[in-house]
Amino acid sequence: MNIRPAKVTDVKEMHDLVEHYANNKEMLHRSLNAMYENIQGFVVLEHENKIIGCGALHVSWVDLAEIKALAIAEDFKGKGFGRKIVEKLHENAKYLGIEKVFTLTFKPKFFEKLGYSVIPKETLPHKIWSECVNCYLFPDCGEVPLLISMN
Repeated sequence: MNIRPAKVTDVKEMHDLVEHYANNKEMLHRSLNAMYENIQGFVVLEHENKIIGCGALHVSWVDLAEIKALAIAEDFKGKGFGRKIVEKLHENAKYLGIEKVFTLTFKPKFFEKLGYSVIPKETLPHKIWSECVNCYLFPDCGEVPLLISMN
């Protein structure tokens, strides 16, 4: 298993992973275009030359970043690989000098096991909602906001 920065040649496999969960209403859809435009924030988990997991760190402000598009292939779920991707994204956040990382998720228990705490949506900056207004679930998506300090 190898976690590495994503490359544009990985996007199709990453997109397939995300779409699998989005089609099951477990995460939000991401367009290929959005994934290409934000490729610098993505990491992938590779096994035998196949992408089996991905996740992205999106910087929102000087002290705040978001984990997005965290997905693990069904055959590899429950084996700690999601945790490994989040830990890698935390390393990236620390390297960038980010103080806090948040996520919006339909699976809050996973992030709570990693030290995240549920927070009120109103405590997040308004700019993070710019993506939400284009979502078919807006304004009642049901995603839970969670936050962790990198200190």
